This record gives sequence, C-alpha cells and structure tokens, in this order.
Amino acid sequence: MPEINTGDTAWVLAATALVLFMTPGLALFYGGMVRAKNVLAMLMQNFFAMGIVTLLWVLFGYSLAFGNFGDGGWIGNFDYAGLKGLTNGVTGSIPTLAFVAFQLTFAIITPALITGAIADRMRWHAWVWFIALWSILVYVPVAHWVFGGGWIAQRGALDFAGGTVVHVNAGAGALALVFLLGRRKGWPREPMAPHSLPLTLLGTGILWFGWFGFNAGSALAANLVAAQAFLNTFVAAAAAMIGWLIVERLKAGHATTLGAASGAVAGLVAITPCAGFVGGLAPVAIGLIAGAVCYGAIALKFRYNYDDSLDVVAVHLVGGIIGSILLGLFADKTVNPAGADGVFFGGGWGLFGEQVLAVTFVLVFSFVVSGIIGIAIRAFSPNGIRVSEEQEDEGLDLTMHSEVGYALERV
Repeated sequence: MPEINTGDTAWVLAATALVLFMTPGLALFYGGMVRAKNVLAMLMQNFFAMGIVTLLWVLFGYSLAFGNFGDGGWIGNFDYAGLKGLTNGVTGSIPTLAFVAFQLTFAIITPALITGAIADRMRWHAWVWFIALWSILVYVPVAHWVFGGGWIAQRGALDFAGGTVVHVNAGAGALALVFLLGRRKGWPREPMAPHSLPLTLLGTGILWFGWFGFNAGSALAANLVAAQAFLNTFVAAAAAMIGWLIVERLKAGHATTLGAASGAVAGLVAITPCAGFVGGLAPVAIGLIAGAVCYGAIALKFRYNYDDSLDVVAVHLVGGIIGSILLGLFADKTVNPAGADGVFFGGGWGLFGEQVLAVTFVLVFSFVVSGIIGIAIRAFSPNGIRVSEEQEDEGLDLTMHSEVGYALERV
C-alpha cells in the first residue's frame, strides 16, 4: 500500500474546507447583487447545494466520476457506490476519503454557480429537481472525462482545477436555463440595482480566500506545484481586477466596487485551469485579458436580449473559455512535468487544439443536456419552472420560503 504523507493530507483537508467555504461566499457574492426581496432565495439555492449534492456524491456520484479511472471512456461505474471499499484506500499520497471530500466540494459549487443567472424568477421546487438531475447527468460525466481520466484527459487536454469541468460547464448550463426562463419582469427597462454591495464584496473576499484551496489544493500535495498554483491564483485575480477597472473607467467613466469584485472573480475563473501549469508573468497576462474581455462580454446580453441576471455567462463561461484556451499558449512543463508545453514554450499547436476541442465539447454538451433537463421539469411540473408575475413582484423570499431577509420594520 502506498505510504500516506501527513503533510500532504493536512493540506488537502484544509483545502477541502476552504473550497466548501466558497459556496457560502458565492451565496453572499450573489445575494448582495439581487434585490432585497430575493436575497434569502439566493442564499437558499446555494446552501441547498451543500445538502443535495453531498448525498448524491456519496451514494453514487463519486463512483460514476472516478470509477474506472483513466479508462478514456465516457462514464465511471458503481464500484465505489456508497463509498464501498474506500475506507483504507490511498490516492497518491493522501487517503482516498480525503480526495473524495475534496472533489465533493467541486461538485457542490459548480451547480451553485448557475444560480446567479436565474436569480429572481425560478421556482424553488424546479431548482431542487434541476440541481439533482444536473449533478448526475451533466457534472458527473464531465468530471469523469477530465478529472477521472476519461476521453478528454486521454487526448491530452489540460485542466488543473476546473476551467472546463466547473466554469464552462456551469456557464453553459446557466445560459440554457436563461433562455428557458426568459427575462425578468421589467428587464432591461427597469433598474435592478444590487441591494447590498458590501455583501457582494464580503462574498468576493471569501471566494478569493477559498480559491487558494480550489487551485493550490488541486496539486493534492504540499509541494512546488501547489505553491505555484497558490501564487498564480493571487496574481491573476489582482491583474484581472485591474484590467476590468481600467476598461470600465475608459468605457463607463468610472471604476465601481461591483467592477472590482467582478474583475477579481473573472481572474480567479480564468486562472483555474492554468494554475498548476503556468509560471512567470503568465498569470498577469491571463488575468489582464480575462478582466478586460469578461467586462466586454457583459454587453452580449443586451445585444442579444438574454437576461443573465448576475453575469454568470460573462464571468464564468467566458472566463472559463479564456483560461482554458490561453493554457494552450502559456503551459510550461518546467512548472509542472505532468503538463505540456504550450505554443509560447515550443510545444506547437497540438495542446491549443485539444483545449479548444475540450471547451467546445463541454460547452455544447452542458448547454444541450441542461436545456433538456429544464424542458423535462417544465413539462412535468404543474406550475412550470418560473414563478408567476405576482410572485416575482412580491419577491421569492416570501413566496417561496415564507421569510424575509430584512425585518427592520418589525424591530
């Protein structure tokens, strides 16, 4: 049996806690951006992910994602259903159960990202069914293709911590739901300003903090690659924030706190697939490009008239695409011998092509299957997947959960 390294194990356990903390951070990030009457609904959608996805992952999700590891196929098997046979297992230099828990936190936050796109208008029961089905039918297969040694990994595409598995996957699913749900009542004519930017900035700080576990933890060891991923995460977020604010100042005439928060997250998204495969000034370039391009991508929803409430498509889908494809240019085997060399380091265009293929396939797969799931739920639900106009006016906090986020008038 391989020997367990206590230092590596301690780091992965800490990283697991950091990544789980990202989901409440995401809830606050999104919660501050919605109107006050919908803040609890947003928090609830995110927190519910920590419950339902955990149960599904333990029952069979992990087994389907990581069973038959390295088979180059499309899906795993049920060998580890109910975590059977994993009690004394070792993965690399850590207990397999630590790896199970670490990957679980990825499975939780990925569908939670979708909630920002559907804010203010999706029925609670529809979201419950959607997140359960999406986790099984979309997340698990993609996780196997990339993280579980499936066909994308075997072809040679790289994804250190989830550019395709997490961000492109969630962004494409979010776009499909946006088209199914339609626009919020009054959008874009009526202003729908964030009700609490301090909450959004607090959420951003938690996300940035947790992202060190997300990226550096994906090394699965306390080693040089983890240190490189940690620093890359730091630098890319900072660069993207600056890139976003520069473009925002030039285009809109002012730099905003919401822009600073969104820019930092765009950089975190873009560096995710690259974190353990690039070095030097690459994270600066990746961050600056992501900040500028993701800011520009917000204009797409106004041009094409789709209501992505909190810019999930612009930040996560576009940011994930940017990071995954730029990896084909900036990858450097001197940083990580398990990776490959990109175009700028003498590796030719092979890796770049595989990155484009991986992004394209995951995007199309997630968009199509997410749409089918949404259509099926709508067909079998007596009230559909969208709240009524009256419920939308009153707010989802009261109509879906019989609660209010702020009860100051009762004090």
